Amino acid sequence: MVETARPTHPGPGETGPAEIGLLLYPGAQAAAIHGLTDLFRVANLVATGEDESRPAPLRISHWEAADGAAAPTRVFDTAPDAAGAPVAIVAPPSLGASPTPELSAALAPWLAARHDAGATLASVCAGAFVIAGTGLLDGRTATTHWALEDEFRTRFPRVDLAIDKLIVDDGDILTAGGLMAWTDLGLRLVDRLLGPELMIETARYLLIDPPGREQRYYSPFSPRLDHRDAAILKVQHWLQGNGARGVTLAAMAACAGLEARTFLRRFQKATGLKPTDYCQRLRIGRARSLLEVGGTTIEQIAWAVGYEDAGAFRKVFQRITGLTPGDYRRRFAPHAAP
Repeated sequence: MVETARPTHPGPGETGPAEIGLLLYPGAQAAAIHGLTDLFRVANLVATGEDESRPAPLRISHWEAADGAAAPTRVFDTAPDAAGAPVAIVAPPSLGASPTPELSAALAPWLAARHDAGATLASVCAGAFVIAGTGLLDGRTATTHWALEDEFRTRFPRVDLAIDKLIVDDGDILTAGGLMAWTDLGLRLVDRLLGPELMIETARYLLIDPPGREQRYYSPFSPRLDHRDAAILKVQHWLQGNGARGVTLAAMAACAGLEARTFLRRFQKATGLKPTDYCQRLRIGRARSLLEVGGTTIEQIAWAVGYEDAGAFRKVFQRITGLTPGDYRRRFAPHAAP
């Protein structure tokens, strides 16, 4: 018999259902809010065996942050007669622009107070801007959507951003990356509140993968080109044109018209990467495209992107993407063989 892990928060029969509050701020993605609501309702169905006479272990509420209001208020509640406060607050993604500094500042006191009272704070995608506005992420690790990396680092330089991670579970604060990562975050909260067995059953009911993916499976390599270093930009364009195949440090420095040591320093400052890492990411980006098309062996792809040793190619590919070439093809090629 498998023993189910004890939930972090008390379940029904102790102090009532565990409330998860979803934050409705201006611009929040409605699909994520309603999707999380349904996911937690499915967890309740699984937990009660679809017996409506049994008390549901989770209470789902929506908290609307109206313009000019001092604090969000409940506008939806699956257990309106129950007492207590949320054990978790979730800031969903936003559509369009990320939450403004003014919005983050307005919500910060209420979120900090809920956190001080023992609630777990969580975010999905751009919702991390809302949580980071409290200052509670300073000096801690978090994630957000890879396309928001530069903006987030600029606004919150004291946060240790792990942009490759789909979920960062830092105990009392959880952050998730992509727009659809609300499924991963929702299952993580179900795991925490109701235990791993019920989380797996919920995932099986919904036909979705349990948490365990990484954001780097999906994010393409987007080199920095706005650094205004003309010599380095010239090299980047040259590398893009030849696919970074067979290039040497000396050749790159010569292209830039710089001494090797100076080139190394300026290249890393401008791009954030060493030349070797940069070239590897360009090659792997090309390999991802070839794997997605299908019809070519992994050995042929390795050769096409500049690797004479297919084994070395596989190691670099997995280090950068988090998947082996074969796993990547099975996941992303539309007609991949099983």
